[in-house]
Order: sequence, then structure tokens, then C-alpha cells
Amino acid sequence: MNVNEHDGQQGQAGDGAQVSTGTPNETAAVPDAAIPELVIISGMSGAGRSTAAKCLEDLGWFVVDNLPPALIPTMVELGARSQGNVARIAVVVDVRGRRFFDNLRESLADLDSRNVTRRIVFLESSDEALVRRFESVRRPHPLQGDGRIVDGIAAERELLRELRGDADLVIDTSSLNVHELRAKMDARFAGEEEPELRATVMSFGFKYGLPVDADLVADMRFLPNPHWVPELRPFTGLNEEVSAYVFNQPGAKEFLDRYAELLRLIAAGYRREGKRYVTIAIGCTGGKHRSVATSEKLAARLAAEGVETVVVHRDMGRE
Repeated sequence: MNVNEHDGQQGQAGDGAQVSTGTPNETAAVPDAAIPELVIISGMSGAGRSTAAKCLEDLGWFVVDNLPPALIPTMVELGARSQGNVARIAVVVDVRGRRFFDNLRESLADLDSRNVTRRIVFLESSDEALVRRFESVRRPHPLQGDGRIVDGIAAERELLRELRGDADLVIDTSSLNVHELRAKMDARFAGEEEPELRATVMSFGFKYGLPVDADLVADMRFLPNPHWVPELRPFTGLNEEVSAYVFNQPGAKEFLDRYAELLRLIAAGYRREGKRYVTIAIGCTGGKHRSVATSEKLAARLAAEGVETVVVHRDMGRE
């Protein structure tokens, strides 16, 4: 799962930000504190938009599904007039509203002019995963028409290409189940106070491909592979025997110490730049032994230093 955060922070709200009342030639000043925080959820059909929206709803966000983009500023305005009852709004925008989709950029520009704090969360997934999901529920892709599912997926990718590039967070759900996606959303949006930095440490197998949402990638294939030790092969890096084997190898502990030190340096830079989320991918050949053991140790180090950390083992259960 790839989680990317792009530069381009929203401007700070000035005193007496103007919010349109919806009546021509008439605006009313609304205190900055009354303007709701906004999250726009979009992405590929079948990639988990509904799950992401439900997670925010469970966290107390006011969620609106399939809202035409032209109405997003109106929704924010209504929230601003709710006397603090609607402080956080999440809007799901997708190709079901494609005839309104051209209005999205205009709406985003409108929000920026009002100094509304907004983020775009884009749910991504591989073609193979999306085809499998549509086939499992026996439903057509909303854009496939008389063609195949893959034709609909290709059309949707092209339609959403620019929006994906503008997203603040891109989450690749190709290898995630519902619970893992909810854990990722919780890690980024749960809690009344935002932590300084949140990290996802993900183990993976290089033979299954790089995680597309990784900000940083480390390769543990410089260590001997426990797969070739018969008594360790059935186990994973979660087992103490495997972890002990990995960190008894020359260079393993030194790597962990130096990589943790490097992450402290990088984390300080991320905080200065306003980046709050980071995905650290730790890879080995199959994503079962070395990467899993290292991810667990590294996550413990980060947590001990006050970084809110989620651990995901992407490929641990694969053959």
C-alpha cells in the first residue's frame, strides 16, 4: 500500500474568512475556527472508498457519499454555520458523479480562496486486484459499458489521473484487507490531537513487487535467508527463533541502529516540512522472515521515540 504525501500545504486562514451564503453578491464573515476541516475521498472503484469513508464516519466525521463536486463548497459553508456541530467533513467523490467531475477543480480553487483546510485521500489498487474484486461480487465496472472490466478500469484511471497527482495521501489497497485499510485510516485520522508524525512500517517481498505507497525502502537481502534453514523455514519473522537468527547475523544490529538514527534525521525534516505521514517499507526476498523481523524491531524503536506506528506485513501469508 502506497501512502504518498505531496508538498503544497494549504494557506493559513486569515481573520474573518469569507464564506458565501449562496445568495448572489452577498457574503458573510465566518470565524476561522468555525470553518470545518475537509477530507475528499476519491480513487478507483473497488479500491475501498466506502471502507475509508465508513472509518471516518466511525471516528466522528460527517460523511457525504457521492456528492457532486460543485456542491462541496456549499457543504463546507453549511458546516461553518453549524456553530461547531460539524467540525470535520468527509466527501466521497467518484466516477458515479462523472458528469459533475469537471467542476471539481473549480470547487477546490474556491475552497483554497476561502482558506479551507482540505486534504485529498486517493484509494489506489492494481488492475489484477480490481478485476478480482469486481468478479467476486459479479458486478460490472461503472465505466466498462459494453466492454470488459479492464476497459472500465483503464478509462477510470485516465479520468482520475490528474486528481491522483494532486492527492495528499495515496493508499494502495491491492494487498490490504478491510481491517488493514481501516488500521491505515485510523493511524492517520484517529484522535483529537494530531501526533507530530505517524509511521507505517511495512514488510514486503521483492518478488511480489515494491509497495507503490512507500516513502522509504530498505533491502534486507544482505542478510542470510532463514528460508534455507530447514527448522526455520515454516516460521515467520514474528517467531523469536527467526528474529534471533536474523539479528545474530553480522551487520544486522548495526543496520538497525544506523537506520533508526537515519530515520530520526529524516523525521525531523518531515516535521519541519509539515509532512505528518510516512510509509517505511522493509523488504526481503519473500516478505516472510528477514523483513518481518526487522519491521517489528524498527517499529518498536519508532514507538519508543514517540512516533505513532502501525506495522503491516504485506506478504507474510503468501506461499
